[in-house]
Amino acid sequence: METINDGVSKQKKVSFFEEDKSNSVTSHLNKLFGREKPIHHILGGGKSADVLLWRNKKISASVLTGATITWIVFEWLNYNFLTILSFVLVIGLLAQFAWKNVSKILNRSPSKVPRFVLPEELFANIGKLIGTEVNRGLRYLQDVACGGNFKQFLVVIASLWVAAIIGSWCNFLTVIYIGFVAAHTLPILYERYDEQIDGFVYNVLGQLQHNYRKLDSRVLSRIPAGRFRGSKSD
Repeated sequence: METINDGVSKQKKVSFFEEDKSNSVTSHLNKLFGREKPIHHILGGGKSADVLLWRNKKISASVLTGATITWIVFEWLNYNFLTILSFVLVIGLLAQFAWKNVSKILNRSPSKVPRFVLPEELFANIGKLIGTEVNRGLRYLQDVACGGNFKQFLVVIASLWVAAIIGSWCNFLTVIYIGFVAAHTLPILYERYDEQIDGFVYNVLGQLQHNYRKLDSRVLSRIPAGRFRGSKSD
């Protein structure tokens, strides 16, 4: 009886640990995109991640408020960039003119007017970053067009078509503002409700995969792939 009890207890312990292991594996697989690191580390772990995750609420609120004011000025008040730039330059000229002449009127020694100069490295880094991202996008599109993967080609065409429809609904500035607001709201919401969001997203992905299997078995699998592949000499 003692031998049987020892065997049953060992079996319970093994099954308990196996259950814990399976639960941990399931929880790991249910993480969105298989992530293992926290959201703060995925976003870069620097000051930009602190702003996106609202670690400092004053800075994050100020950045989001500034973007909202900019969008309202250009979108609702119908100001263009040249008008805003002219107004800013006029205000700067008036401020420097008053600074220079008021000191003379008050019989003071003429104070040195501060000069606002942007570093040249800033423009070089911005241009280099934009050029790198544009070349990466063009390289990806060319790889899709010449790679021979017809399914991936259809996905890219559909994505561009959806982007064209969104562009017909709103202008480029509104699209940028929507993305900016999403970048300042979605990460913090996901950090707080990650388990609920992971479960919902995986349910949606499962349904999409089920529908894609039906489409693949009925339509895509019947398309001959040899016509879209280049020859070995190419």
